[in-house]
Formats: sequence, structure tokens, C-alpha cells
Amino acid sequence: MNPPPSKRLKLNESENEDRLSDLHDYIILHILSFLNAKDAIGTCILSPRYKDLWKQLPNLTFRSYDFRTIKIFTNFVSKVLSLRDSSIALHALECSKSGCIEPRLLKKVVNYAISHNVQELKLSYLCDIELISNSIFSCKTLTCLKLSAYPRKDIKEKTLFPKSLNLPALTILHLGNFAFCACDNNAQVEPFSTFKRLNSLVLNNCALKDAVTLCISSATLVNFTVRSYSYDFYKIELCTPSLGTFAFIGKPFQRLSGSTLSYVKHVDIDAEILSMEMEPPLFLLNWLFKLTNTKSLTVTASTLQVP
Repeated sequence: MNPPPSKRLKLNESENEDRLSDLHDYIILHILSFLNAKDAIGTCILSPRYKDLWKQLPNLTFRSYDFRTIKIFTNFVSKVLSLRDSSIALHALECSKSGCIEPRLLKKVVNYAISHNVQELKLSYLCDIELISNSIFSCKTLTCLKLSAYPRKDIKEKTLFPKSLNLPALTILHLGNFAFCACDNNAQVEPFSTFKRLNSLVLNNCALKDAVTLCISSATLVNFTVRSYSYDFYKIELCTPSLGTFAFIGKPFQRLSGSTLSYVKHVDIDAEILSMEMEPPLFLLNWLFKLTNTKSLTVTASTLQVP
């Protein structure tokens, strides 16, 4: 039975109501923060209210593949940073660029983020890290740093991780394609000892240079993930009494050691072992012997199919 015309009209009016515009600016900005910068700024055409609202965004995400050309991407990033309300603190900034990024643009992005008290910074680029490392690794407000620095094509070695660090608030650190270099002909390297609040550490395709042991000493580290896709033989020595979760993805050619391994409760392993390459490494079996008090163990099917 069809409703009376008056009720049907009332229902249609409710459907056409712009409820989003009735929300507080804070809520709308929170919603826009989940979009990349290009799409978030594109909302300015929806109504006059949105025209300048994007200038107060607490999160900015720049990805080069959202643009037709690199020139358009570069101009867009520069214009957004120049027009954004400088009185608004920046909570998070992400800038990812396929291929080589212009050093001047990279410096502009990093300097803007740090000068606006950024807390979460994610950078993925092909460039010399020396151009920006001094400013990034001495930022007092950073709580989360995700950094993937790809060297130029004419440089085969991985980017060296800086030795001078001052990130007192850092709790989350993700590093990609870095090499940790020992000091004074020492056989071991300990790059994270200055991070007193570190809670989560991810090493993606990292390696050692002039060292055989990677020491990780942290009273606060809870989650540790290693992704390794090459034959990097080295030892990981853990002094992490709070470590609860260990995850590994890739080729298992690293040896684990440390008395605190018995504290780990959750282990995830996705090992890549190809029968045509070599004999299955014994390191994987050695890990299981050391992780004696594990409550949950997740192993992928490919890991179990050891030739």
C-alpha cells in the first residue's frame, strides 16, 4: 500500500538534506584526513563552505602517481604547502615519489613538516638522504617515522643509516633499504640505542656494512618485524625484555640470539625458500628452538614446504 502524498514528500525532503554540511568543521576535517591531498582539496567545489577548509587539514598525503606528470606533482605540492594555514599544527605528512625526487622539493616538504611540529612522517623517495637527514633525525616531535630511501641507479650500495640521532619522542620506526655501519672496526652495530620510547620496529630489506651483528637493545620494544629479500647473512642480537611479537617475511638467513627471546609470545613467519637455490637454511629451525615460550605461532604454507 502506497503512503499518503504528504508523508512521501516529507521522506524525499529528508533524503535531499545535506547532513554532511551540518557537521562541525573538526569532524569534516577528520573525514578529509583519510583522503590524499589531491582528493581532499578537490572537495572545495562541493560548496562555498569547503573552499578554504582544506587549508586546516592536519594530515597531508602526496603521491606522485596521482598526477599525470612530475611537473604537475611538484607544482601541486609546493602550492599546497604555501597556501595551507601555517598556524595549524601538522599531525601527519606522507610524501611518496616513484623515481628520483627533486632535492629542493624534498627539502621543502621535510622542512615544512618539522617546522609545523609533525608527529608522523612517511617518506619514500630516490635521493641522497644526506640532503635531509640532519633535520629529520633531530626532530623533537616525531612519534612515528617511516622512511624508505632508495639510492640512485648509479649507486649499488644501500643508503647508510645516520649515526647521530636525536628523536626523543619516537615510538614507531619503519626503515627500508638502509645499511647499518659499524664504528671503529667493531664487529657489531647498535643503531637504535638512543630511542628510549621505541615500541614498534620494522626493518625492510636492510643490511649491515662492515659488521656481522645487529644489536637491538630496548626496554620498551614490543613489536619487531624483519623483511629480507636477499641473502644477507648476519646475526640479530636482541636485548628486548618487553618484546611480545616477532614477525619475519622473506629469506631466513639471519641468526637470532638473546636471552629475551623467551619472552616473545606471538610469532609470524613467512619464509621464502626455493629448492633450486640451495639447501634450506638451519636458521629457521634455530629460531623455533629459541622462541621457547611462544603462545601463538603462525607459519605460512610456503614456509612448511621445505624442499
